[in-house]
Amino acid sequence: MKKVLAVLLVLAMSMMMFTGCGSKKEDEKVYKIGIIQLMEHPSLDTIRESIIEGLEDEGYVDGDNIEILYQNGQNDMTTMKNIAQTFVGEECDVIVAIATPAAQAALSETTDIPIVFAAITDPVDAGLVDSLETPGGNVTGTSDEVSAEMIMNLAKDIDPDFKTIGALYNTGEDNSVSVIAGLKEYAEANGFKVVESTVTNTSEVQQAAQYLADKVDIVFSPIDNTVASSMAVATEIFNGAGIPFYVSADSMVKDGGLATYGIDYTVLGKETASMIADVLEGGDPATMAVRKMSDMKVYLNTETAKALNLEIPADVLEKATTFPE
Repeated sequence: MKKVLAVLLVLAMSMMMFTGCGSKKEDEKVYKIGIIQLMEHPSLDTIRESIIEGLEDEGYVDGDNIEILYQNGQNDMTTMKNIAQTFVGEECDVIVAIATPAAQAALSETTDIPIVFAAITDPVDAGLVDSLETPGGNVTGTSDEVSAEMIMNLAKDIDPDFKTIGALYNTGEDNSVSVIAGLKEYAEANGFKVVESTVTNTSEVQQAAQYLADKVDIVFSPIDNTVASSMAVATEIFNGAGIPFYVSADSMVKDGGLATYGIDYTVLGKETASMIADVLEGGDPATMAVRKMSDMKVYLNTETAKALNLEIPADVLEKATTFPE
């Protein structure tokens, strides 16, 4: 009889434990996080994947205490606005916008739901925040601002004899226009000539690259989503012409660009995740300063250097993260 009572007591306690766990799970809020990504290419994909990993590090796991709704904006503003409208209708707790047009589309649809952006070079100029220190509205996030001057100084370290710089970028991307303005200031101050070749979509990259190939000594592209989506085309042309192609993102170096002095997009994604977690825990985007990345590194593609018959100085190689790994 005592054994039967003991077994019944254990069963009763087990049922209470399972019931308790179940009620806790039911009571726990599941946050909805809507992610709008401008388009799919390695740089932006890395950011999205790192955001999700970073959220897990912060204790927010998709399918557990958060529900992630991801949509590809297909580089189309109307599509992104429709996505943002859907997220508003879904009553998302946070909208995450990867790249400037995605954030602009989200802001056009809501001034109430917090928006956390990633990879925006100049959020003030893009009309998203009042200032980097005090955004002032429902929007904050991480900046991927890079210095054209620092990248050109790296170019001089690798091959100091260039005189003419090609600028390959999309005039419709605010980030790119801002960085190219810095390139022009640098060039004017240091006696270089800038030749621009601009695009509005990926189908124009090949022709724009060919235009530059016989007119310049080196080519520079900012963190430009249109160019980043067409790296294979651009690098084939520039490598064939013996033109070093300096870019602005580690992923663009992985995809064939010669080198950059820039940020690690994995780090940026995880910083963005940290800000999303702060918002979920009650943080106000209006007072959350935009975060700039301070961990800048040299990234170098050794296969591209070989294709260009460039001998990379030992001091550059020593400090560089090289691809292929």
